[in-house]
Amino acid sequence: MSGFVPTHIFFTRGVGRGETQLVSFEAALRDAGIAPYNLSSISSIFPPHAEMITREEGLKKLSPGQILFTVLARNTSNELNRMISAAIGYAIPRDRSKWGYLSEHHSFGETEKVAGSFAEKLAAEMLASTIGSSAQLAYDKQKEEYVLEDKILTTGSISSTAVVLESGEWTTVVAAAVLIVE
Repeated sequence: MSGFVPTHIFFTRGVGRGETQLVSFEAALRDAGIAPYNLSSISSIFPPHAEMITREEGLKKLSPGQILFTVLARNTSNELNRMISAAIGYAIPRDRSKWGYLSEHHSFGETEKVAGSFAEKLAAEMLASTIGSSAQLAYDKQKEEYVLEDKILTTGSISSTAVVLESGEWTTVVAAAVLIVE
């Protein structure tokens, strides 16, 4: 049975601000380009054979009102000067007939780089635990990705960070992996 196995995946992020938490969330989804869709939250598997495409390519494949399967990281605050972050990490095995991992991370006080690096490491550790010892997992500074012998093809992340700029104003950040079933 093949079921709903996504064929494509893209990553996006956004920041929103508003009088209420919901308004700021909607604004963040608009900034990310995924507001006109019905988002269905899923867990952390990067499907075998799924092709990573750009946000622009992914959005062209969608119709308003469509149900989107997403791994969504989200954070929100109305505390003045509070830094908020949301990040999605991914780790893809070299053998694309096997699944990879997506991770979500939500934090306070972390820059985009720190939050993204943490999410990437989480995904790499989850993948490493299924294909070998996570003790053998190493970060290749030259390639800027995690490696486990020759088993991990690539790792990476997308993150969004913002600071609450006005007292009483809600700020929301989102990062998402959008999986498309065709």
